[in-house]
Amino acid sequence: MVRKDSFTPDWYEGATPVDSARSLFKWHDPHAFKHPNQGFYTLLRDTFGLKDADFKKPSLCLEKFVIEVPPSLDVELLAGLESLVGEENFTTDTYERACASYGQGMIDILRLREGIIENICSAVLYPKGSEDIVQIVSFCSEHGIPITVFGGGSTVTRGTEATKGGICLDISKHMKLVLDFNETNQTITVEAGIFGPELEAALNHAPERFGAGARYTCGHFPQSFEHSSVGGWVVTRSAGQNSTYYGKIEDMVLSQEYATPRGILRTPAYPRCATGPDIDQIMIGSEGAFGILTSVTLKVFKYHPDNTTRFSFLFKSWEDAHKAYREVLQGEFGFPSVFRLSDPEETDTAMRIYHIHNSIADSLLRWMGYQPMKRCLLIASADGDRDTACLIKRKTTKVCRSHGAFPLSPFGVTKMWEHSRFTDPYMRDDLMDFGILIDTLECAVTWEQLPEVHQQVRAVVKERPRTICMTHISHAYPQGANLYFIFAIRYQDINDYLALQYSVLEAIRESGAAMSHHHGIGKQTAPWLEEQIGQPCMDIVRALKAHFDPSNIMNPGGTLGLDMSEDQREKRWGFR
Repeated sequence: MVRKDSFTPDWYEGATPVDSARSLFKWHDPHAFKHPNQGFYTLLRDTFGLKDADFKKPSLCLEKFVIEVPPSLDVELLAGLESLVGEENFTTDTYERACASYGQGMIDILRLREGIIENICSAVLYPKGSEDIVQIVSFCSEHGIPITVFGGGSTVTRGTEATKGGICLDISKHMKLVLDFNETNQTITVEAGIFGPELEAALNHAPERFGAGARYTCGHFPQSFEHSSVGGWVVTRSAGQNSTYYGKIEDMVLSQEYATPRGILRTPAYPRCATGPDIDQIMIGSEGAFGILTSVTLKVFKYHPDNTTRFSFLFKSWEDAHKAYREVLQGEFGFPSVFRLSDPEETDTAMRIYHIHNSIADSLLRWMGYQPMKRCLLIASADGDRDTACLIKRKTTKVCRSHGAFPLSPFGVTKMWEHSRFTDPYMRDDLMDFGILIDTLECAVTWEQLPEVHQQVRAVVKERPRTICMTHISHAYPQGANLYFIFAIRYQDINDYLALQYSVLEAIRESGAAMSHHHGIGKQTAPWLEEQIGQPCMDIVRALKAHFDPSNIMNPGGTLGLDMSEDQREKRWGFR
């Protein structure tokens, strides 16, 4: 509980003005906020050597956005584009263009906070459907106009940045329809601009919406779930927080439709086939470089919220924890849905957030051998049929107890995490107001690689004095998992941040881990991609690009490591 005499920083709780600079970088809902609680605030203050007085007079960026950047496209071309969608679905307003070209990556936010507007499109178009997109792609192909696509804007890899100018298609305004629901095949077909909550609501209420005999779920819940589009999920190969059970998005896609400069590409909706290379898998993760996803057919699952079982454990060491974690994934008795293992530093942070740090319960845990900066927290849940969910919980509990884990289920830790899992990013806004930056980078590893990658990346972050580096595993498979690093620093300027980001990306590549597990590549990680996958594989990506987009108009300027200069590759883009 927070002491009555505890200090409260000057957190901002007002609504974000819709025409302000802050509205461009705020985490989505302009009225929402989430402050670090007293335990987390104290940790941050003490780690960075700050005083309570340093948390007064924040930098809020509430002033009106007044920057004007003229479109670079000719007036005649802009008029031609406007004629395709109508005046009401076309804008050259600088604010709207900046909104469509910047994402939620830290480099985006830092630039916006400093009033740096660059690499933005010349116009934003709001297509009403796939027919509009086909016409726009044809027009842009004829005139050599670059195209980027905006869905929910939650990209953290500079995915929509218009480094070559051109136009942006915002598919989130109109393209939100459910095109088909097939209960026999257990599939749903939707337009690419539909957001997660809209899709989930349709499936949860399938009996009322479609006359279905049961309720369904997509099972895909990324942290950006409330503010991201299905199209964005597909083209970045995203994962959700329940993906250990339901799978990543590439496991859910059955068929797709793309508008490309070569024409419309449709794939059939077979669950499996042996008709040569899988075209769906070629297009998933293409990040708009081959064409524009207009609709997608997804597998869906029965929705059994009353059957979900929640459980959690505390381990004495990281080694014990990830051994037990791997044993569960290789146990062949089914997979948990949420299965999130925190390393010692993240666990200690969680102890502060959940008000366990220095409590009577904490003293008891220490007496039992669960020591600070050694212990590891595992939160979990199991979904599906009631008997299946109970089996997974029982088997997982047996494995964890065999590795010395202490059960925390009675304390409701998993439920507390679920309550905040989509709102935690709002804390980022608060902390950056006072010069504290929290960012994330993630990678995929085999079980054999995991200990060394974890150690190497943490070592790079910790080379910087007074730095927090938390790590967790949140998606896993019998053969390996992802490592998700969250680091917090006091930053000086953009280049100060980039120096750390680049060093972490270098450490991931040098360790042999995959550069991304679910955030995609975009333009941020592009300079490392060819070194990661090798020239033979990169040549295939280039060949696909040349086939689908011979004039290089589809999200050009570095996406997927394509059309980059040697200078850009060597300097890792750089900034100033």
